[in-house]
Amino acid sequence: MFNGLFNYPKFKSVFSALFLGLILSGCATVGKDFSENKVSSIEINTTSKAQIKALFGSPWRVGSESGETTWTYGLYEYSAFSNTQTKDIVIRFNADGTVASYTFNTTKHSE
Repeated sequence: MFNGLFNYPKFKSVFSALFLGLILSGCATVGKDFSENKVSSIEINTTSKAQIKALFGSPWRVGSESGETTWTYGLYEYSAFSNTQTKDIVIRFNADGTVASYTFNTTKHSE
């Protein structure tokens, strides 16, 4: 079925252009952006899951660490031609749904 399709010059041109574009762009973005300015408003043992969701939206990833529910918000921008830019926050919740702890990391810093 597809053998005839690959013989069409127009298909080969479009496919080649798309492939070349992907190679030349040399970049990829994974995750979902979030406002890092809101990180400082998180209070341990006080901020609830509902408040976190109001601040950052739905988490990009959900998991578990040592029995605690974790939500991850992260944006990872990779490029073959410039520095990789990343930021993420991993929030761990207590059994009552309040924040037990969190970790914020970014490659955009002055240190």
